Amino acid sequence: MNFTLWLLLSFCGLTLGQEGLPETEVTTETGSCFPDMCKFLKEFGAMKAKLEAVETNLKEKSEAVEAKLKETESQVLVLKQKEALKVVFSAGILGDAAIGPFNTPTTLIYTRVITNLGNAYNQNTGIFVAPVRGMYYLSFFYHAGGEHPVHLLLMKNNERILDSSDHKTLNDGADNGGNAAFVELQQGDQVNVQLQPNTHVWGSLYSTTFSGFLLHQV
Repeated sequence: MNFTLWLLLSFCGLTLGQEGLPETEVTTETGSCFPDMCKFLKEFGAMKAKLEAVETNLKEKSEAVEAKLKETESQVLVLKQKEALKVVFSAGILGDAAIGPFNTPTTLIYTRVITNLGNAYNQNTGIFVAPVRGMYYLSFFYHAGGEHPVHLLLMKNNERILDSSDHKTLNDGADNGGNAAFVELQQGDQVNVQLQPNTHVWGSLYSTTFSGFLLHQV
């Protein structure tokens, strides 16, 4: 655009300069120079139009590339966040002794944390709180003596998801059991293992456990 202005000013200066020349010289200059100048201006105008079209095209492509780059960066950020979010926990119960029977439903507190990646399990309450909405794998296992019945529930927000139980037997010295499931949890859902009234389990670091992990977000 600056070059065009310069060219027009030069052309006007040339025209004004010719006003001071004798008529013969003006006629000669006009006849010899002006046709070439007009041709040049036409060619320059066409070149300028092509250049502007190229600039517009490049600008549109640049904006498209920039938008695609931002979209890609956003997708990469989301993938990094998902990759960074890992939730895995497993805990057992300290103490080699019977737990229960109790008169009311009681949340088992697994005080010995084996792993707690993501810090979603609370060893003081025995409750796992889902940090994000996703598909989780949850499991619990127990060891118990045969002199009392066993009945455990896997609870989500005070609603039963799973259970595992065994009857009292006089000839069976010990019982082992458990259950597991894939469960979709919302962010903030609370999951715990509940011992039912008048039943018991045996506290054990190795066989009475509560575990889970995030399979993927949904």
